[in-house]
Amino acid sequence: MKSVHEKKKILLGITGASGMLFVTSFLDTLTGLDLLVHGICSASGRNVLKMEQGLEPEELPGVSHWFDHEDLTAPPASGSSDYASMVVLPCTMGSLAAIAGGLSLNLIHRAADVMLKERRRVVLAVRETPFNRTHLKNMLAVHDAGAVICPTMPSYYLRPQTLAEAAQTYSWRLADQLGLDIPERKRWSDLNQS
Repeated sequence: MKSVHEKKKILLGITGASGMLFVTSFLDTLTGLDLLVHGICSASGRNVLKMEQGLEPEELPGVSHWFDHEDLTAPPASGSSDYASMVVLPCTMGSLAAIAGGLSLNLIHRAADVMLKERRRVVLAVRETPFNRTHLKNMLAVHDAGAVICPTMPSYYLRPQTLAEAAQTYSWRLADQLGLDIPERKRWSDLNQS
């Protein structure tokens, strides 16, 4: 077993968009993987998580450390931090705009900026519909800066029967984008196997 210093580290940013079932599903998906997950939750993210899942961030499974979203001196604010990747899940349009504009309004925005400048993987699970022109321009700006835009859109070819199953299909896709191998992940090719 790897020591804490040898494990791959993932940074999770939670902002105040609807869709917190994807957060709990994603963290459940990571259970058993040999990695460390650290988290940052915005004030509005905390409120929406409580509203939709009845949870405080500190109650989420698998997150070993939480940083205060206002602490711009925390390790994720520095390029010397050793996070392999970051996901903002769900990502509000306001957070998308801040990241696209290089604004460090909170630690989530600063950490994403750091990850991009260090050429590390950043995945933004944007959550809004419909998109307006400003949203689309901001998505293109962060894409051009190196981020992956991965809207919270489940897959339906696996025929999920519940919201939890639909969220699971998205969690697998998100793990793919972060370069994480999920042993039980089902894929399109699995449909044609007997």
